[in-house]
Amino acid sequence: MRAVSDFPEDELQTALARLVASELAFQRGTPPNAVYSFKHALVQDAAHGSLLRSARQQLHAQIAEAIEAQSPETKENQPELLAQHYAEAGLVNESVAYWGKAGRRSAARSAIAEAAAQFQKGLDQLALLADTPERQRQELELCSGLGAALMIARGYAAAETGYTYARARELWEQLGSPSEFLHVPWGQFFFHVNRCEFDLAQRLAADLLRLSHQHNDSVGLVLGHTCSGRTLMPVGRFASARSHLEQALALYDPIRHGALAHATGIDPRAASQLNLGIVLFCLGFPDQAVASNRAAVDATRRFAHPPSLALSLGFGAILLSLVGDDAVLGERLDELAALVAEHDIPVYRATGPIFRGWVKVKNGDVTEGMALLRDGATAYRAIGQEAWMPFFVALQAAACEMAGQIEEGLTLLEEALQIVERTGERWLEAELHRQKGQLLLQQGHPAAAEELYRKALRIAREQEAKLWELRAVASLARLRRDQGRRAEARELLAPVYSWFTEGFATPDFREAKALLEDLGGS
Repeated sequence: MRAVSDFPEDELQTALARLVASELAFQRGTPPNAVYSFKHALVQDAAHGSLLRSARQQLHAQIAEAIEAQSPETKENQPELLAQHYAEAGLVNESVAYWGKAGRRSAARSAIAEAAAQFQKGLDQLALLADTPERQRQELELCSGLGAALMIARGYAAAETGYTYARARELWEQLGSPSEFLHVPWGQFFFHVNRCEFDLAQRLAADLLRLSHQHNDSVGLVLGHTCSGRTLMPVGRFASARSHLEQALALYDPIRHGALAHATGIDPRAASQLNLGIVLFCLGFPDQAVASNRAAVDATRRFAHPPSLALSLGFGAILLSLVGDDAVLGERLDELAALVAEHDIPVYRATGPIFRGWVKVKNGDVTEGMALLRDGATAYRAIGQEAWMPFFVALQAAACEMAGQIEEGLTLLEEALQIVERTGERWLEAELHRQKGQLLLQQGHPAAAEELYRKALRIAREQEAKLWELRAVASLARLRRDQGRRAEARELLAPVYSWFTEGFATPDFREAKALLEDLGGS
């Protein structure tokens, strides 16, 4: 106040004392270390509005300069304060720089909603400047930061996220695709892959890999291989997905690439490990799948980046549901709920109840469990998410089967298969046909069930998905046994079972082993 006023010290103290005596402002502490605040924001607004615009701008500029000169730590600890004063002063370049700094600082401490607001304020200020290459680069920096924040604050597939990354991509290409902004195509990829726009997502991943290979850019290669694996897995190309994901993990260097989580919104190593877990499960390696899943959770706990930990806990729940590890799933859901309560991440605010509902159904609380499954799926779709919907619908169908609601379960499975056809998300396709066969068998339609088992078997073999093949063969063998054709059943199951050298603690393998023993096999 002394720096920006023309008052001598004694007049300044007198004026402040009068202001406090009027009860328009409060004083805490004693001069010269007193802190003053307006009694009400409306009083502050009235005082601010009573000044002429030119005088007001001059005062804001003087305040910003005084803070920079007298409190240099404020530039690091409260850059948003300087950004606001420079904006009010009409000093756009300075304001933009500090809003960007404030956004990056908020993102680094996982204050994601604040980061998004600050990046947006920087963009609003930047719009006041003439369009130049320098302005475009500043806009690219702010857009890329805003996109990463919106992925968490609004959702990977939210419309705002897609619009922001589309603009960032346009700027990135105008500026010659600078390698320091490779997280822009990464963010655009995640928007499209979560909306199940797989053809476009695959092109984005291929472009990212091609560009990264041209420049031998290790950051781009990590991101590109992660993207490639993430888009190949849902379409059922498990072997190719595994290759890309393992390459991403082999290239990942915690020192060189550890900061990527803040720039991209999520840790690419965790994303690779989680997707690899599902790939390994489908390929018939459940033990390795669980280990990869656990590694993602352990790493993100140490990493202290809440959005990445939420990804590991929430997305990792898919594998735990497939494996049937309800105890660990329940523990992780408790951790996820606490994390979402603190950071309000919409994607996992929706998926948490889905898996909580599944656990409740398996524990016998079918009514509440099914309600959570339905409500969670509705909330999930409401933020633009399409990825994983066949799986979530299949969980609802399985809950209906447990409740004896076979017709509703069949309707849900038909819905899931329609989603598969519409989106091309085929990683669960074989299992959906098998589940539908199970329900038809319960209605007394063995011929229709067998046809679906055989279809599931064919799809599983085309995808080289040994786990789905095991399930389909086991269902077909069980049908043969119940028809009195035990030799045929044993002949079907024995060679499939012999492929597996791990995972015998999982329900799939225990059931296959028990069935084979019942059939007289070894």
